[in-house]
Amino acid sequence: MSPRAIQSRLIRLGYDCGPAGADGVWGRRSIAALKLFQGSHGLGPDGIASRATLARLFPEEPAPVPRPAWYAEAQRLQGLREAPGPASNPTILAWARTLGGFAARFYRDDATPWCGLFAAHCIGATLPDEPLPANPLSALAWAAFGTPLPTGRDGAICVFRRKGGGHVGFYAGEDAEAFHVLGGNQRDSVSIARVARVRLEAIRWPATAPAPAANGALGGARILAARGALSADEA
Repeated sequence: MSPRAIQSRLIRLGYDCGPAGADGVWGRRSIAALKLFQGSHGLGPDGIASRATLARLFPEEPAPVPRPAWYAEAQRLQGLREAPGPASNPTILAWARTLGGFAARFYRDDATPWCGLFAAHCIGATLPDEPLPANPLSALAWAAFGTPLPTGRDGAICVFRRKGGGHVGFYAGEDAEAFHVLGGNQRDSVSIARVARVRLEAIRWPATAPAPAANGALGGARILAARGALSADEA
C-alpha cells in the first residue's frame, strides 16, 4: 500500500496529513495523523502502517500488504540525481541540513559521497523514533544499526565494503552473484545497482519497525534476473 493511498484515506476520514495533503511524502504530519487514527480504533498508536492498521483503514480490500515506509520513501526518490557541473542538488543538501550538526557542516556540495546521508534521510523522515548510527554519514556505521537479519527482505539495510570505505542501501532483491540495492550515490543518483555478494558486511532492520514480512509466496528471497554489470565503486 503506497503512502499516497494511506494519506488519501486518512484525509477522507477527516485526519490532517499537513498542508501538502496526499503528496506521497510520509513525514511527521502523516505519522501523527495515523497515530490519531490508530488510537481511535483500538490500535497501538505507533504511526506504523502495519497489516492490522491497513486492515482497519482499508476494510474493503483483501489483506493489504504493508510496505516499509522508509523503503517507500527511497522508491519515491528513485531517479533523483546530482546536479551537473559545479551546481548541487538542493534536495540532497537539505537532507544534511535536516540531520544538523556535523552533517550540515560537512555537506557543501553533492559531490560529497551521500549514500549514508540518503539512508539517514529515508529512515529519519519515516521512523522519527528510530536511533540512527552515531555517524550516519559513514556507510560502515550502518552495520551496527537496528537489529540483524539473516537474509534479505524488502527495504532491509544492506551494508557493503568497498576499497577505501563502504556503501549502504536498501534491499530490492538478489541473484546468484549479487544483491540488488536501491541506494543513493549510485551512478550519481538514487538508483538500483547490483553489488557483489562477497562485499556484504551486514543486513539490518530498524529496531522500532515491525518484523519484516517474507518476500514472495514462499517466504524466500526476492530472486531477480542478473541484468547489468556489477557496481564497482559507489562513491
